[in-house]
Amino acid sequence: MSRSANRTRRRTALTAAVAVAVAAGSTLTLAGTASAHTTGSTVTTAKLTKGLYQSAYSERNDVLWVTAAVGRPPVTESHLLKVDPRTLEIEADLTPPVTDTATGAVEAVYGVAVDDEHNTVWTTNTRNNTVAVYSQRSGKHLATLAGVAHAREIVVDERHNTVWASGFSDGTLVAFDSKSLKEKERITVDGAGPTGLTVNERTGALYAADLNNDRLIELKRGSRTPRFIAVGDGPISVALSENGRTAYTADQTSGTLSVVDLRKGAVTKSVSTGAGALSVETDERSGDVLVVNRTDANVTRVDPRKGVVEETVTTGANPNHVEIADGTAYVVDKSGATQTEDTVTRIRLRR
Repeated sequence: MSRSANRTRRRTALTAAVAVAVAAGSTLTLAGTASAHTTGSTVTTAKLTKGLYQSAYSERNDVLWVTAAVGRPPVTESHLLKVDPRTLEIEADLTPPVTDTATGAVEAVYGVAVDDEHNTVWTTNTRNNTVAVYSQRSGKHLATLAGVAHAREIVVDERHNTVWASGFSDGTLVAFDSKSLKEKERITVDGAGPTGLTVNERTGALYAADLNNDRLIELKRGSRTPRFIAVGDGPISVALSENGRTAYTADQTSGTLSVVDLRKGAVTKSVSTGAGALSVETDERSGDVLVVNRTDANVTRVDPRKGVVEETVTTGANPNHVEIADGTAYVVDKSGATQTEDTVTRIRLRR
C-alpha cells in the first residue's frame, strides 16, 4: 500500500543495530542486519514474526499496522500486528477469522491501509479475493467485503470517504464507502493487472501501477475512463509527490524508478535503484523517494529532481514494502521459509 498523498502485547527484543554514518562517502556496517552509506540516517531493526508483507502508519493512534501471512493455501497462519513505532514492540497480535474449519484456513491479510477518520484499518485478503475492515480501537473484525479478484493493495481517501482496492486478476479498481463499508464503484480495465495504488486526496484522482502493460493508470474522480501513461518495465508500486503533480513507479523488472510528469503524461527521468524494485514511497519533508529493492536486499533514497541515488541502506533479506511517516521509513522484509521471524527496519531519514 502506498499512503494517499498530502496527508500531514507479545513483546519482542529490539535488535542492537543502531548507528549513524558520520561522513559523506563513508560506508558504515551496523551490528545485525543494517548498513548505510553516504548519509546521516539512523537505522534500527527488530524481529516481529514470519511472513511480513506490508505496513501502514496511523497518525491518530501513533501505531504501525503490519500484515503477515505464511505459506500457500490453505493459509493457517496470518497476523495483523499493532506495533509501537518508537520501540518496535508488538502491542497487539490480531488473528484473522477462520474461513474453513476443516483445514483451519484463515482470512489471511496482505495489503494494509489505515483510515484515521473512521479509526479503522483495511486489509486485502488476496487468497480469498476479499478485503476486510478492523477497528483500530478494539481490534475487532468489522466486515469482509467480497468480489476483489486477487486483491493486492488498498488505499484510503479520507477526504472523499473512499477506499480503493486493486483486483489484479481481472483488472478491476474497486471503491468502497469508508462509512457504510459498502461497495460503491467498480472500474474494469480490460487486460490490466493493477497492483500498487495511491490517491491524491485533493482531487480524488486514483493512480494504479499496471504490471501487465508497463503503464500507470490514472482515474480522475467521477470519471469511468482512465488515462494511461507508459512507464518503466514491470511497474508494481506507485507514489505521488507532495503536491500531486509527479508520480513515481517502482519498476520491478528493470530495477528502476520512473519519475512521471502527470501534466505532460510522460516519464521525465528513469533512475536505476537496484534489482527487484518492489515498493516506493515519498518523504514529504524532503521530496526524496525511497525504493525497496527486494533482490538486492536494500532501500535506495533518490532525489527525483536530480535523478540521482543519494543513499543505500541494507535491510533484511527480501524487503517487501516501505512506509514513511514524519521523516521515518519502516521497511518490512519477507525472507521465506529459512527465517522463523522476519524483521522491520526503521530508518530515521536525515533532513
